[in-house]
Amino acid sequence: MVKDVAINWINDHEKEIIGLSDKAWEYAEVGLQEYKTSELFSNWIEKQGFEVERGVADMPTAFVASWSNGEGSTIGLMGELDALAGLSQKAVPYREPVKEGAPGHGCGHNIHGVTALAGVVAMKVAMEEAKIKGKVRFFACPAEETLVGKVWLVRHGLFKGVDAALSHHPGTSNTAGTGSSNAMNSFKIHFYGRTAHAAGDPENGISALDALELMSNGVNFMREHIIEKARVHYVTEVGGGQPNVVPAYARAWYYVRAPEREQVEYIYNWVLQIAEGADKMARTTHKIEFLTGCFNVLPNKTLADLIVANMREIGAPRFDEADLKFARELSKSIPPEMKKESLRKSERPGWEKLVDELFDERILDDYRAGKVSAGSTDVADVSWVTPTNEFSTTTCILGTPGHSWQFAAQSGMSIGHKSLLFATKVIASTGLDLLTRPKLLQEAKREWRERLAGRRYKPPIPLDLKPPLSQF
Repeated sequence: MVKDVAINWINDHEKEIIGLSDKAWEYAEVGLQEYKTSELFSNWIEKQGFEVERGVADMPTAFVASWSNGEGSTIGLMGELDALAGLSQKAVPYREPVKEGAPGHGCGHNIHGVTALAGVVAMKVAMEEAKIKGKVRFFACPAEETLVGKVWLVRHGLFKGVDAALSHHPGTSNTAGTGSSNAMNSFKIHFYGRTAHAAGDPENGISALDALELMSNGVNFMREHIIEKARVHYVTEVGGGQPNVVPAYARAWYYVRAPEREQVEYIYNWVLQIAEGADKMARTTHKIEFLTGCFNVLPNKTLADLIVANMREIGAPRFDEADLKFARELSKSIPPEMKKESLRKSERPGWEKLVDELFDERILDDYRAGKVSAGSTDVADVSWVTPTNEFSTTTCILGTPGHSWQFAAQSGMSIGHKSLLFATKVIASTGLDLLTRPKLLQEAKREWRERLAGRRYKPPIPLDLKPPLSQF
């Protein structure tokens, strides 16, 4: 069977695949600064016979690697590159940063990137041996954490001609689902005033900080009157220098999220009106710096069911005694009540029986159908231009918080390695199914058109906007 060729290649190259993931884990670079990771991945896949186009979509670390075996369908695999600020962590089951305050892979993107990177090469090997016609592409997607990479890739038309796209994300379960996510806008607000001595002549000062706080108060009053599932959160990045100087400049960074794109636009425009009101109260001026936006996911059950079927065909990995020893020690850092609430919130079947378990090693059918994740992902924008699914494999112990040092620790050792190899086999097998079973691909496309319901994708970012390369 053609899928066996891909799986055997992955088995034969286990150490090399793990080495790529571990090196990316070591680099741990934040969004749009993943220069070492991008170079590592692009050089490696180029040596595997792929044509590589670097620095695409105005992003120095983004690239697309393509290989063709003649006319046929095109399957795209997406891999992410970026780490998270402040989550530096050694591969040990207790808190110990590699370097205090440095970035770390607290979302497992070192695994995420290599799953697709090695998976697309495994597909190529199988396609060559079985003489399967078609094309495969690997998309190196930077800055997922700040929802930039895929939004710009889609806007620049780099997914045109892709018949289906697949992605994998480390998690705490083995499954593929049809849940959605929140659409989102990310933007900064710069307020400008006038300095003065805060005690000697405050009447001559115009406080930018006053405007920022007034705006924050307005937004917090707004929360009572927006839809329940919306999320608005912010941080104050600049609030002044010292108390005896009226601040002439202040800045906040906001996210607005909601289940549908038009709901985000409605709330976002309301926030802009609140900023104008703050100006009138504080006598300031302001500027909006729009960073990025994304859509909500259009799910695809055809792809989800196919992925789960491949998971069952391959068989989920089992964790050995060394993994369990690490997991037991790490579990001491996760309060039992937090773990229980995490399981309850997940709504996975039989969660009550998992409270005293370390891992969920089952392969689960879709249990998120019709649900909307509170988070956001730029995978969503891809799903509006081609049938798309992002699946999960068990990479962490139950209760592991997302974006945490515990996640980073497991992403850099044998627990994460097992998830990496399993997911690589799943993504390669699913891609090959789509190339060799055209009715499946046709069904995925039919479902995609049905979910679009006549709507068209309009980029959520202004057409003249460049990626925010200096956001950190």
